[in-house]
Amino acid sequence: MPVTPKDAAPPPSVTIIGASDAHGVLGRDVRSAADEDMGHIVDVIVDLSGHVRAAVIDFGGFLGVGSRKIVVDWSALRFGKITSKKDSITLELTKAQVAAAPEYKEDTPMVVLGASGSLQPLQAIQ
Repeated sequence: MPVTPKDAAPPPSVTIIGASDAHGVLGRDVRSAADEDMGHIVDVIVDLSGHVRAAVIDFGGFLGVGSRKIVVDWSALRFGKITSKKDSITLELTKAQVAAAPEYKEDTPMVVLGASGSLQPLQAIQ
């Protein structure tokens, strides 16, 4: 007879998401509204409550040489045209705006570039 613990965990919930209803974003190409190459998403930034705040984009360079990471507000990204892994995400910033952004370095305060100008510091969001 199998032994079961007194406080057995309840079964996990299960959600089924259709293959055409959601796609991963890491590694996905990012383009400007003018169809300029803006790089690709290499990380996602979440606040202490787990809400997605920003994306880290590897911007510039050629084949990874001379590129740098910048951080853009999640709301500046548009996902409407994603139907396959080859489709890109649109960033509502110009290439010049992104090129002027300071470089992101892990474990240092980050400057998050946003299209609307209504961003708040990460620590202010609770």
